[in-house]
Amino acid sequence: MSLWRNRNFTTFWASQTLSVAGDAFSLVAVPLLVLEATGSVVRMGLLTGLAGVATIVSGFFAGAIVDRFDRRRLLIVADVARLVLYGLIPLTWLFGPQLWVVYATVPVAAAFSMIFQVGYVTAVRNLVDRDQITEANGRLFASQAAAGIGGTIAAGLVSGAFGPVAAIGVDSATFAVSALGLMLVRLRSTDYPTDNRSDKATGGVRERALERMHPWRDFAIGLRFLWGHPVLRALTVLLCFFLFFYVGFTDILIFYTKQVLGQPDRTVGLIMAMSALGAVAGSLAVAPLRRRLGFGVSWIGSTILAGLAVALVGFTTSVPVVAGLAMATIFFTSIGGINSMSLRQQITPDHLLGRVTSTFWTIQRALTPAGATVLTAATGRFGVTQVCLASGIVLAAVGLAAAFTPIRHARPENARPENAHPGGSSGEAELGMDTA
Repeated sequence: MSLWRNRNFTTFWASQTLSVAGDAFSLVAVPLLVLEATGSVVRMGLLTGLAGVATIVSGFFAGAIVDRFDRRRLLIVADVARLVLYGLIPLTWLFGPQLWVVYATVPVAAAFSMIFQVGYVTAVRNLVDRDQITEANGRLFASQAAAGIGGTIAAGLVSGAFGPVAAIGVDSATFAVSALGLMLVRLRSTDYPTDNRSDKATGGVRERALERMHPWRDFAIGLRFLWGHPVLRALTVLLCFFLFFYVGFTDILIFYTKQVLGQPDRTVGLIMAMSALGAVAGSLAVAPLRRRLGFGVSWIGSTILAGLAVALVGFTTSVPVVAGLAMATIFFTSIGGINSMSLRQQITPDHLLGRVTSTFWTIQRALTPAGATVLTAATGRFGVTQVCLASGIVLAAVGLAAAFTPIRHARPENARPENAHPGGSSGEAELGMDTA
């Protein structure tokens, strides 16, 4: 059945696109509210730090929660919780500034957001057929990227006209719309045929739905599955290197545009908007590219080209060229990222998808602070040209290295985990498939 005729997916798609637009309101309005109330960038940073800690901590529990409870109900609960939490801010602000409410609610809302994000990834698998996952993800990411652009612009207009409290109220309302949309959606419970071959990759354990959670044990189960599949293992390792040398790119781009090229804030905003358009284009292109070229070529090619785009940024002083390179970078990284996520959804058994997703994200996000710190510090010492060149070379090298791993195969979703085979055949033998 076509995705356009899939009522459950279409309803999910529409409600979540609106929800993302609402998220853009809080992304803009919450820092503005703290700045308006305190005038302190330190207090803004403190709130961001608290929300970040809440996200990391909840990441250890999110996968286990998603795998143990009804996903649709869990998504609705997360939406209602954020509706209430963000709704408290404008409600209490009626009696005057209540900054403590912001510090109390935003980190808790961030924790529910993490649970929602993991549940969101697993829900896509329960909405569409296996061969439609990449296309579904592409549509979701494209519309969300576009909604993020529009939401950010609208948030600035609403905050300017009515204040940041009103913008936060709009965000709260979008969670109600999202929850109502999810109430109209039905998620099917299914394991794709390849899942039955994957049980041994988890140590032969199928947890009962209400078994008591053990965060470290659940994390280990997710890690064991990632490591047990030759393609997911290679992706996990290589993406650690990729993210470490890429995560600071946006900061470097803004610094280069503002400080080195001497451009005004509106030019920075224009370049960021061009980047977002690259995300929209990449999201729409990923499914046709994967169907035509296969997973390996599309992932490896997009990774190499993203690295080349990053490497070239520091060699031009032309703003249009910088904007074009930024757009190209996000275009190619969107293709690689959606391919990677779609493959995990296709390969992972339904009863493990939450834990595998949260484990993967926890591993990747753990590198974010260190990578951003190293790259921005290196930029301050050596300059944008040198750092972009070095980073771009490493990113391209990641793509080249993938060509010597099982990632290169056209349909790795058909591969079996190594320890799901009696006798433990090699990854190369397991992937003895059509690579055309």
